[in-house]
Amino acid sequence: MAVGKEQEILKARTDKREYRRIVLRNSLEVLLISDPDTDKCAASMDVRVGSFCDPEGLEGLAHFLEHMLFYASEKYPLEDSYSKYITEHGGSTNAFTSNDHTNYFFDVNCDGFEEALDRFAQFFIKPLMKADATTREIKAVDSENQKNLLSDAWRLNQLQRHLSLEGHPYHKFSTGNWDTLEVCPKAKGLDPRHELIKFYEANYSANLMHLVIYAKEELDKIQGLVEEKFQEIRNIDRNSFHFPGQPCRSEHLQILVRVIPIKQGHKLRIVWPIMPEIQHYKEGPCRYLGHLIGHEGEGSLFYILKTLGWATSLSAGEAPETSEVSFFKVVIDLTDAGHEHSKDIIGLLFKYISLLQKSGVCKWIFDELAAVCETKFHYQDKTPPSDYAVNISSYMQLYPPKDWLVGSSILSTFSPNIIQKVLDELSPNNVRIFWESKKFEGDTDMVEPWYGTAYSIEKITGSMIQEWMLSAPDEDLHLPAPNVFIPTDLSLKNAHEKVNDPVVLRKSPCSMLWYKPDTVFLTPKAYVKIDFNCPHASDSPEAEVLCDIFTRLLMDYLNEYAYYAQVAGLYYGINHTDSGFQVILIGYNHKLRILLETIVDKIAQFKVKPDRFSVIKEMVTKEYQNFKFQQPYQQAMYYCALILQDGTWPWMEGLEALRHLEADDLTKFAPVMLSRAFLECYIAGNIERNEAESMIQHIEDVLFKDSNPICRPLSPSQYLANRIVKLEKGMSCFYPSEGLNPDDDNSALVHYIQVHRDDFTLNVKLQLFALVAKQPAFHQLRSVEQLGYITVLIQRNDFGIRGVLIIIQSTAMGPAKLDLRVEAFLKMFESKLHEMTNDEFKSNVNALIDVKLEKYKNLREECGFYWREIAEGTLKFNRKQSEVAALKQLTKQDLIEFFNSHIKVGAPRKKTLSVGVYGKLHSSEYTVDKSEPVKPYSVKIDDIFSFRRGLPLYGSFKGGLLHVE
Repeated sequence: MAVGKEQEILKARTDKREYRRIVLRNSLEVLLISDPDTDKCAASMDVRVGSFCDPEGLEGLAHFLEHMLFYASEKYPLEDSYSKYITEHGGSTNAFTSNDHTNYFFDVNCDGFEEALDRFAQFFIKPLMKADATTREIKAVDSENQKNLLSDAWRLNQLQRHLSLEGHPYHKFSTGNWDTLEVCPKAKGLDPRHELIKFYEANYSANLMHLVIYAKEELDKIQGLVEEKFQEIRNIDRNSFHFPGQPCRSEHLQILVRVIPIKQGHKLRIVWPIMPEIQHYKEGPCRYLGHLIGHEGEGSLFYILKTLGWATSLSAGEAPETSEVSFFKVVIDLTDAGHEHSKDIIGLLFKYISLLQKSGVCKWIFDELAAVCETKFHYQDKTPPSDYAVNISSYMQLYPPKDWLVGSSILSTFSPNIIQKVLDELSPNNVRIFWESKKFEGDTDMVEPWYGTAYSIEKITGSMIQEWMLSAPDEDLHLPAPNVFIPTDLSLKNAHEKVNDPVVLRKSPCSMLWYKPDTVFLTPKAYVKIDFNCPHASDSPEAEVLCDIFTRLLMDYLNEYAYYAQVAGLYYGINHTDSGFQVILIGYNHKLRILLETIVDKIAQFKVKPDRFSVIKEMVTKEYQNFKFQQPYQQAMYYCALILQDGTWPWMEGLEALRHLEADDLTKFAPVMLSRAFLECYIAGNIERNEAESMIQHIEDVLFKDSNPICRPLSPSQYLANRIVKLEKGMSCFYPSEGLNPDDDNSALVHYIQVHRDDFTLNVKLQLFALVAKQPAFHQLRSVEQLGYITVLIQRNDFGIRGVLIIIQSTAMGPAKLDLRVEAFLKMFESKLHEMTNDEFKSNVNALIDVKLEKYKNLREECGFYWREIAEGTLKFNRKQSEVAALKQLTKQDLIEFFNSHIKVGAPRKKTLSVGVYGKLHSSEYTVDKSEPVKPYSVKIDDIFSFRRGLPLYGSFKGGLLHVE
């Protein structure tokens, strides 16, 4: 046993957790984390074996192993008992396969950690990859792949791999499907399960594993636990996999690839193979270059492209594949005009790179970036333990122990030569350009084999790029200015009183200010949210679209100024909402007020710039058009919300409204929208009372207090309410719809059971049912019946109206049949509920209590809870304590009676809404199901709005100033 020194590991100044590195006798390297304040424990095992290790002809085998490993083990042979245990102890579990590593992780309530850890360890000691589970799980991998087939991100990623050296693992198809894991191996006389076990035994070795354990106990106790559970993992001293050599030879460089995407829109991806930054992570060459090429301030590449009306977004930075293979990517979303000027845009990019060459590597820019990174690291928010464990276990593969926590997040060594070396790699001789647009339809001559992406290739030369640089507009490209938003005052304000919940600090006819000083997290950060409730913002589809464009134009006007704030760790957003729009600021409090006042001035002085209106209108139109390319389950969720939420407009009406809207329409609309407003405000964090009050007073002075004010208070009748349709007791409603994308094979079902209006006792009964039913639903519908990769049971809360959803996306069967499978599951679950022992019931209740009493990890999380109570009007700040009290009174019989009343198939009080989206494979079923005669106690919805108008509405919790005395 080798034990590392605890002080070896560099940690943030604000981090009170203790760390210890140990190496077990089987060479498993472990980081132990002791956090006495945690309410959840977690573990993450990172195995240095990924999809690059797939044997030839068995594409997706590493990913398939990731799926199979969690099924069962010799010590715990019951299938899916691991995920059942984790779920019943308030936790979650998942895994992912990357190019050169696979990560397995879970979190769980502290009292269930020891057994969860034992179950987890057994997968790496003696997994039980049963024969009957093998075929089922290949179907799950295939279903996962089906979900990705029409995703542009997946398609473009695979095309970039396809256009590389065939012998390099980067070229491979990594997900796997039915053909690669079942059909092709069997055609060659191979048994997929035998190949799976062979792959596991040849590659999974303790010396290639890194484990992070995050627990509440002291380090010595955690160490004893780890030694007991994990030292039986076998060590075969497997050599680490290495993938040297660049995957791109000369024939894969200096190419312009025209690609036809699925969605509307045009995009340029300019890509260079580079030296991976991990080899020089303290010098941060890609961080430096990404910061400059991706900058959005005045004089930046994006600023120029935006001014010309050619681009709507730009990102730049490293995209590492492994520690030996990496790319630098610049991704630009183009307007229609930008698409016509793509070669000018590429010319401008290379002109900016040329500017960086001429300017040399600037120490002041590096120092400023290093200062921002250092502050961010030392004042980082606490994250969920499982996320933290996953990040660190991945880092352990890449960095020496002292940098396991910091990774490459701090730049500590200024090395112009190393930055220059990567800059030199961003040359016309080394470039791959992927240009996406539907305008290329009919002009391509090749098809990528795995996803069917159509493309064509043109060879380009350095001299062609030189010509594009010369013909590009002569714009004033220059380096960014020093960042005035970098915080220099990180001191903590004195909260004069201990405030457990938000208080109303000030109330006027114009606004209400809720305030909560930070006495828990003690970071120099604040959270400000201002909800502009404007009755005229959502009274028609046109109004809704215009309000959306209004908020985007505000963001557009602010961008080059406020981008500096984002770089410095002060984030902002102006977002369209159901009742108007919202301004949000989160980050360091030092210069937050400066940004807030600038935003308010922009609102007050709002003018429509016709050229920017055209760009934003085009962008919004494409987003509406691309709605049809959403996953079928997302479409079903949309219809569900449209049926349930009163006063919402369908996307088709928004798209129709967009066609005839012009800049003058927004010029007329904006003052009308702002003419009546009520501001619901929440300020929390490192801000004093008088400061918070004066912020809102300033906003009122600017917007409400002029002789001819921009805003006036609402009249009593104008306060906006959130109204939800009240489904009829004993009725099952079904809304069938054809999938909007005729090429998508997948169908989807959303089975919604509406239960009650916010009530502590009913809430906890519903929550307990969801906790107890979640894993059995997944096991039965996904693992056993293999209906589809996306299969989930979750709660739904619409402005305080509670219910439960079962969501399935499937190529196996259509929505009406899926609905029958859901009902069959609920019948089966009924008997499981009756068979539950009192001890199991108590264990589930205690797990839910632990989840409820979990402390907030950071300011944003805490504010999320309080803001929801404020925004929905429920204002139950004592919700957690009250629901825990209700849980403690609950009996097993109470849960059974709740199930019998609200969930059980055929229950007289049950209210069900099923939404079915029919994919290409089930289009014939749509016609049949739509014309089927209606059964007793069921309703077929033909027209959503007629249906919605014919039903009563629940009362709204929200509705004006009267809800707070």
